[in-house]
Amino acid sequence: MSVPMDSGRLGLVVIDLQTAQPLATVANYSNSDVGRFEWVNDEQLVYDLADLQTPGGEQKWWPGLIAVRRDGTARRVLVSEHGSAPDTRVISAYRPLSFDHDLQHVPVGGGSEVIVGQWIYGQDGEVDTVVPLRLDINTGRTRRVLSEAMGGVTDWIYSPEGEPRVAIKRSKTRSAVLWRGPGMTSWRTLFDAPRHQAPFHPIQIDAQGRLFITMENERGTEELRRYDFDKGAPATEAFVSTPGYDFSGYIINESNSARSLGVRLLLDAETTVWFDPRLKAVQAEAEKRLPGRVVRLACRRCEHPDMTVLVRAFSDRDPGQLWVHTVADGRWLKVGEVRRGTDPRRMASVDLQQVTTRDGRQMPVWITQPTQMPRPPGGWPTVVLVHGGPWLRGRAWDWEPMSQFLASRGYLVIEPEFRGSQGYGGEWFRAGWGQWGRAMQDDVADATRWAAAHAKADARRVCIAGASYGGYATLMGLVRHPDLYRCGAAWVAVTDPRLMFQWRYESDQNDAIREVDYPLWIGDPAKDPALFDAISPVKQAARVRAPLLLAFGEKDRRVPMVHGNDMRRALQDAGRPHDWVVYEGEGHGWLLLRNQIDFANRLERFFGTHLAAP
Repeated sequence: MSVPMDSGRLGLVVIDLQTAQPLATVANYSNSDVGRFEWVNDEQLVYDLADLQTPGGEQKWWPGLIAVRRDGTARRVLVSEHGSAPDTRVISAYRPLSFDHDLQHVPVGGGSEVIVGQWIYGQDGEVDTVVPLRLDINTGRTRRVLSEAMGGVTDWIYSPEGEPRVAIKRSKTRSAVLWRGPGMTSWRTLFDAPRHQAPFHPIQIDAQGRLFITMENERGTEELRRYDFDKGAPATEAFVSTPGYDFSGYIINESNSARSLGVRLLLDAETTVWFDPRLKAVQAEAEKRLPGRVVRLACRRCEHPDMTVLVRAFSDRDPGQLWVHTVADGRWLKVGEVRRGTDPRRMASVDLQQVTTRDGRQMPVWITQPTQMPRPPGGWPTVVLVHGGPWLRGRAWDWEPMSQFLASRGYLVIEPEFRGSQGYGGEWFRAGWGQWGRAMQDDVADATRWAAAHAKADARRVCIAGASYGGYATLMGLVRHPDLYRCGAAWVAVTDPRLMFQWRYESDQNDAIREVDYPLWIGDPAKDPALFDAISPVKQAARVRAPLLLAFGEKDRRVPMVHGNDMRRALQDAGRPHDWVVYEGEGHGWLLLRNQIDFANRLERFFGTHLAAP
């Protein structure tokens, strides 16, 4: 597990699950933090690196890949970092692979090989092809997985054993999915369709070699199905259907065995459906021991009498506890907490409500309510927290830092899953297309008014806040619904959607996103300039009259600083005062702890001033 070290960095420690005591520190750097890590076999792990003490916009090197034995010996660099290298040594006769490789898959079976992908760049500077390679973690040697070139494939889905079975091609205008099953010598095209008209989406290959896909059903939600190769089409019956939600999850495959154990999926909260009766029984016992929590199980030697189960239990008020259960002797041993020092008894509770919008649709809205302080007369001061994206799901029932922080300061927190949010069906997602600053903004306002009427919010003391698209919605909320919000806090905010369509050297958005996705999802600024004037906070800056806090990352590549600078200039030209902060070197959010703390303090002071009782 990754743990804080004396150096102030995140290191990697191997824990004996029989005693919950550390066996060895296998990675501890003075200038790097351990990132992702995975077991390759019973004796060896691989991990990559991050730098959590350098601002996000100034990360200079790629994460690389390093192998190590479980006792901390035989550390070997497999993929080198780009730029500033960490303090580690190569002990192989083979030179590490260049930085433009990444870990793709760890095959089951306990061997010494992993699958890495080599990135091939196109003329536009974007990754055009990913070539899968087998990499021996003991020797550093690689060998090709495929004899033939597969140009244009950027995503692969592997069998548990590490065989590439699904190849996914994406161009500016089209997407295609190809399949090569066991014994096949050529690739079979399952579909080739316009970019936004894919009939289904491949997800995973299970332990039996079956391909699972998601597709939209007649009720408009994505469900999990098997692909029927005999019929050349998805199966007509759903394998897993989650009414009201798009399927989000995966098949749980057992290591070293051709068995699928269950399905892990997300509804309002995470849940697991087990096929294996022993794990179903462990799940029931764990939920009885740790009530009111989501319980996530991971087993080792799952098919044997000495099965060991790692248990993570978490809730809206608990970031998580780790336990080990040995089935043979019935022992339960607590390993520790995910966030030490967090007392669930002092945390706020989270609830999901369905709110009717002005046009009669049902919108999910998350409500975080303070539990450690009495409700003020007239209701709670409230922060409407708008999620970013916007084309993703905002959150689930779990412990979320920002909403808990705000609730700890005595605020009711409202988080609407406005139209355009994913996870709640294709119709709700598509209802947000072309609705920036319009129906999407009305949904946020409808959630605010509903909270005042039903969720104990004080309608006289409401502010709006958010990052990225959430920052955009904050600005447009102050423009379009000034009667609802006393103030707004927007960070790394889109301030002029037109800028998203323009090529900029500092932007991370590629041609396909700018030329195909954005015109569909937002609109066409060349064809409808009046619309873009109406939905641009920069153009509407004179209408912002409430107190405003703006924060940006100096080296943000998703929302470059031009957004912040243009908005600040427009507010100054309109004579609208505002608070302003730029975090040097940061990107699309704050990576450095000192900046996270500074911004939290700014939010606390800002809301404390403007949400005070009248």
